[in-house]
Amino acid sequence: MFTVFNEELAQLAREIRDRHQAFTAGRWTDAALADHQLQEFRRTVAYVKEKSPFYARHLASVDPGALTSLAPEHLASVPFTTKDDLRREFENVLSLPLSKAWIFYETTGTTGRSTPCPRSNTDSLHNNTALTVYYDTIFRQFGDEQVIGVSGPTELHAFGDTFGDVCRNLGHAVAKMWPHSPMVGYDRALETLRVLPATGLFSTPGMALSLAKKAYAAGLHPRRDFRLDVVMCTGELASRSLLENIGEVWGAKVYNALYASQEASVMGAAGADGALYTAPLLNLYEVIDPDTTRAVEPGPDGVRTGELVVTSLYQGSKPLVRYRTGDLVRLGPAAAGRTLPAPTLEVLGRTRDTLSIGGERISGYDLEELLLTHPRGYLDYQIVIDAVDGQDELTLHLETPPDDEGVRIDEAAIARAVRERLGVQVRFAYGPLGSVTTTGAMVSWKAARVEDRRGSAPDEERAAALAVAGGRAQ
Repeated sequence: MFTVFNEELAQLAREIRDRHQAFTAGRWTDAALADHQLQEFRRTVAYVKEKSPFYARHLASVDPGALTSLAPEHLASVPFTTKDDLRREFENVLSLPLSKAWIFYETTGTTGRSTPCPRSNTDSLHNNTALTVYYDTIFRQFGDEQVIGVSGPTELHAFGDTFGDVCRNLGHAVAKMWPHSPMVGYDRALETLRVLPATGLFSTPGMALSLAKKAYAAGLHPRRDFRLDVVMCTGELASRSLLENIGEVWGAKVYNALYASQEASVMGAAGADGALYTAPLLNLYEVIDPDTTRAVEPGPDGVRTGELVVTSLYQGSKPLVRYRTGDLVRLGPAAAGRTLPAPTLEVLGRTRDTLSIGGERISGYDLEELLLTHPRGYLDYQIVIDAVDGQDELTLHLETPPDDEGVRIDEAAIARAVRERLGVQVRFAYGPLGSVTTTGAMVSWKAARVEDRRGSAPDEERAAALAVAGGRAQ
């Protein structure tokens, strides 16, 4: 709506829409995409050098005109941007004054200084257009009469505005609700979902399970008393198995809908086939070895596994250049016959959340997938790691519905899979779990889902997660 008051923005909005629709329809050649990425990379570098005090210093030796290729050996001349840079430099990273933004967000600040993440109209037009075009492939499966609940973490987060705007673009009604808000709470959120009734829900995976737990506690049944067709999960690590379980609990189709961050905006979004796709018109993607920082070569299947590095290919409030996300990913090539003609992402968790169990290294995603492939119908889970007589041992703690309806847990199959992959024993525990499991979007997946009892040093992130959990409305 705001674009009708600004002819330049109205024209830009149409151009961005047409570009994304042409790309998703397969009308971009590889050469055209490569040329677009190179030109926009150079524009971003020139833009931030001119407008950002931090980048004026950080990229002082980089000549954007000399960047003739995006091959790793050419990109190596451009220094990385790190999370420490953002925390130290604060507003100096910005390329536009706050007065030029349309809205202000910030990072959560639960484990470090909050950093400003304003959005200009240009930022939102680029990111929300990509999401609109991608999500259109999903929502069209469920018809036109849709009401979508949007349940995000805080009012200073982009969650509500972004998904509200995208649903509006697609013609769907939206109800924003924050169950952790003292003015809303779980009971009112559930009543809103039930009475509308909502046909879809945007939430974190943890919130989707928490809402189901609260529904049971209120004498309701998620599948019978609600009519959700689709749950769009984001904000936390989410394995395929966890998403499938959420789908069984709610009787809905569940997607890992978005991979994004406050500071870097949209980096991946879902298509109708359930894959998480990159947005190559928004970002340049690199995969590096987090220890050596060298580019990772693709394997025989074309997949690259390592830390994701992104560069913004549009010029708004806070474009980032070669930003080290700190996230471990598997980046797969585009393939014919998929919903969208873009490379695919699997987000494996933060690089520092990789665990050593039984002498084997395993990512958070792969550990979750290993333990949750077989259980179905549970409402929450947590992993405990102990050292027993010098040997690592896992405990999978599951919370199940009061009536255990639909619960299927093959302990023998889980134990066998864990033994084959990690060479350790796994025990099982059942019963209620505390609210720390709901803090994944605020602190980290590991702090919320893993209690590692093997270390003697204090776990600062675990302590932060417990503090957040203790302050939340139940």
